[in-house]
Amino acid sequence: MPSRAISRLFIAVLTTLSVIGLTACGEPSAGTGAPPTLKISSIPDQDPDKLATRDGAMATYLSQALGVKVEYVPVTDYAASVSLFRTGDLDLVFYGGLTGVQARLQTPGSTLIAQRDIDDAFQSVFIASAESGIGPIGSVEQLSVFKGRRFTFGAETSTSGRLMPAYFLNKAGVSPTDFAGPPGYSGSHDKTLQLVQSGTYEGGALNIQVWNSRLKDNTADPSKVRAVFTTPAYHDYHWLAGPATNERFGAGFTDKLRTAILGLSTTDTGQAKLLELYGAKKFLPTSPENYREIEEIGRSLKLVQ
Repeated sequence: MPSRAISRLFIAVLTTLSVIGLTACGEPSAGTGAPPTLKISSIPDQDPDKLATRDGAMATYLSQALGVKVEYVPVTDYAASVSLFRTGDLDLVFYGGLTGVQARLQTPGSTLIAQRDIDDAFQSVFIASAESGIGPIGSVEQLSVFKGRRFTFGAETSTSGRLMPAYFLNKAGVSPTDFAGPPGYSGSHDKTLQLVQSGTYEGGALNIQVWNSRLKDNTADPSKVRAVFTTPAYHDYHWLAGPATNERFGAGFTDKLRTAILGLSTTDTGQAKLLELYGAKKFLPTSPENYREIEEIGRSLKLVQ
């Protein structure tokens, strides 16, 4: 046999062996019909370890309730969660109000699944360092006290850490140019708390659930940082499912997913612990109308196209 033909045969044999080896090592080959994995995630709005514990527990619950493999996938930032949801790399995401609006508008066919009971009337908290001398504020109008101060928001597209605080500051006549230098964007509620508590910034805003939780676990030091104003209520966090869930997991899967989340109950010890991780007593049905105001505010701040 000519040497060139032998070389071609040798390459073909190696290629075949490589494919067999990959399959033998556990890599699913095309057409095997391997069951899909439901990939869930959330916006990285607080300490990554706390999110991994919380959403990992939800993944375990959903896997048992739905009989499918479920994996928690952490993301690096808010924009990444919206992008990965749009491309179908994430199937179910726990979004804040604004990121949920962004993801839903960018991903036609996505479905609102549920919101926590506390998201029916969520709130932000304005905090101030003890050294700032800023005391309790009695109304939205009095947020003008932050003029001329070093101030930080959370992530740029955070509903409770930027969007709604900016909205209420605007009502008090405070624009981003009124602070002592450009406002900060810490990236998460925990980082906002740390920056204000350390005195890096004199004031900031974060969501009320994280604030109360950090007071409870002594992460927030009342001698160094204090809550000075709690905002009026608005709708916020919610679960959003991608448009391909029924196609990938079977007809009616999205409804089963909603039923599983809405069915979480404090009467079951394990489910009660899971709900506690989310700071809730139960999940409730929700609809696009609940986030219309957030969408309008987002458009005014050019955060929604």
